[in-house]
Amino acid sequence: MEFIPAKTILSGYSEGNNWFGNNYTMNIYKGCSHGCIYCDSRSECYRVENFDKVRAKENALTLIQRELRSKRRTGVIGTGAMSDPYNPMEKEYKLTRGALELINTYRFGVAIATKSDLVTRDIDMLKMISQHSPVLIKLTITTCDDELCKKIEPNVACSSQRYSAIKQLSENGIFVGILLMPVLPFIEDNEQNISEIIRLARENGARFIYPAMGVTLRQNQRAWYFQKLDQSFPNLKEQYIERYGSSYQCPSPRANELWQLFKSECKGFGILYKMEDIIRSYKQGYGDQQLTLF
Repeated sequence: MEFIPAKTILSGYSEGNNWFGNNYTMNIYKGCSHGCIYCDSRSECYRVENFDKVRAKENALTLIQRELRSKRRTGVIGTGAMSDPYNPMEKEYKLTRGALELINTYRFGVAIATKSDLVTRDIDMLKMISQHSPVLIKLTITTCDDELCKKIEPNVACSSQRYSAIKQLSENGIFVGILLMPVLPFIEDNEQNISEIIRLARENGARFIYPAMGVTLRQNQRAWYFQKLDQSFPNLKEQYIERYGSSYQCPSPRANELWQLFKSECKGFGILYKMEDIIRSYKQGYGDQQLTLF
């Protein structure tokens, strides 16, 4: 694996932002090998060259330790927004594992977004962190059909494997749920798919589902998406062009009715779906702490 230079890995402190209440962000890896047809991180605005090649930041754990020691406030460290912390390289290099050990040592919390069942390897560390700080795991699932999953997310654990990971995490007391995003128009935006995702979420112990009934497309991401549609979903690109043109926001034509179905079924099963409720629930019982200087 290629290692690239970095001066910093952790962001500055943010007062509990609206995206799952993260206080810091952390990206150890750059690029992604999942090959998802819809990935927004592929967009030019993020300036990630050779996006499909996973690289790691040099001396990542040394940098993280130094930065954690210098923080005057603890908080929740979010990771997984730009590059999956459980990419295939993580099996060998264990940089995410090492970061979790440091996060535990310095008594921070963590919020992880991933599409990999490799996250279950670190259940022991997540349980240790949860003894003193909030822990939140978000697994992306946009279809309950494994064959469809392989078309839209070809190089990652299929949906059934992710549900199994949710079950393991939940059974170990970890606050875990689903990112139901993006729900791809004309591909995944139907009642059967949404209802089955919710049913399986309940059966496997998911505490929440956070949805987006549509997809965003911009810059070179749009060209990549349309190329993949031509390969796997012939003639569907033309429907996108006709309906959305060059719009960034591409909501499902059925977004309103699917949202009503989604809310009704989540309420019936006691599954959280509002951001403020998710944040409040996973942080419940953990006080705001001032970090003791080492």
